[in-house]
Amino acid sequence: MTSVGVLGAGAWGTALAQMLASDGRDVLIWAREPELVGEINTHHTNTLFLPSATLAKTVRATGDLAEMAQLDVLLVVTPAQHMGSVLADMPAHPADLLLCSKGIEASSGRLMNDVARDAAPGSAVAVLSGPTFAHEVAAGLPTAVTLACSGGEAQWDRISPVVARHTFRPYYSDDVTGAEIGGAVKNVLAIACGVVDGLGLGQNARAALIARGYAEMLRFGEALGARAETLAGLCGLGDLVLTCSSTSSRNFSLGKALGEGQKAEELMADRRTVAEGAHTAPVLVELAARHGVAMPIVTAVYGLIKGDDPRTTVSGLLARPLKAEQGSAG
Repeated sequence: MTSVGVLGAGAWGTALAQMLASDGRDVLIWAREPELVGEINTHHTNTLFLPSATLAKTVRATGDLAEMAQLDVLLVVTPAQHMGSVLADMPAHPADLLLCSKGIEASSGRLMNDVARDAAPGSAVAVLSGPTFAHEVAAGLPTAVTLACSGGEAQWDRISPVVARHTFRPYYSDDVTGAEIGGAVKNVLAIACGVVDGLGLGQNARAALIARGYAEMLRFGEALGARAETLAGLCGLGDLVLTCSSTSSRNFSLGKALGEGQKAEELMADRRTVAEGAHTAPVLVELAARHGVAMPIVTAVYGLIKGDDPRTTVSGLLARPLKAEQGSAG
């Protein structure tokens, strides 16, 4: 049986480990915190990041990156801003790396697959992305995702049986760029939708923001070589709808708190789990400008993270010039 592990024991990493173990498979999960390694191995729980789940006894934790390097397939679920450094610390790397973190490296503007290729040039890279709340995946509720394979159908044939379960269904793609951009951009747009909710602007405003935000995602993705049909699928529009509609989303919750008047600096300092959209927004604005892509909603979120007033920001968006819905620059 193909050996599999999960690099990162946050909520999403823990949920994926539980899902992988649902058919009795042995799953190794890496945690940075020694106390968390001990809790998972002794009590089969992760009260810090996923308190709702009791983990399968075939899930075992380790703090040793060398152990993770010996596996056949490794799901990489570290925070996006730390993926490169964690992979660089490994003495070797598995044949297949399946990237499950959503974001853009703030220091370089690189997508996660580029970060992984540089850190682990001998590994084949794939991306798993889609509408997935960790607690639902851990509970075995039905979930569908995009599994984008840079190695094409040969890689899909190797790794899809490793991750597919009765209630966890992957769909094949070879558009790694599209899968990554959908996951990264939707995090920023979810912050905007949370602000709309926090300001009490209603469901009409949220629906309009999702639609116009998707237009921004599509323009940006196509500028970087992503395919429109990828962004119209699970890893783009599907993920956008989910995370823009529920406080189960860390990014939506951050935006809601901003809309209610809390300060971005205090919220970011106090959050135990990462709202990746706050790190992605500044670099996304920079990349959009570099490629000549108008992203007014993403730019507004960047302003909110810097401390702009939410009501003034929304008024500015509403005051933008009137234009055609389709075919305009933004």
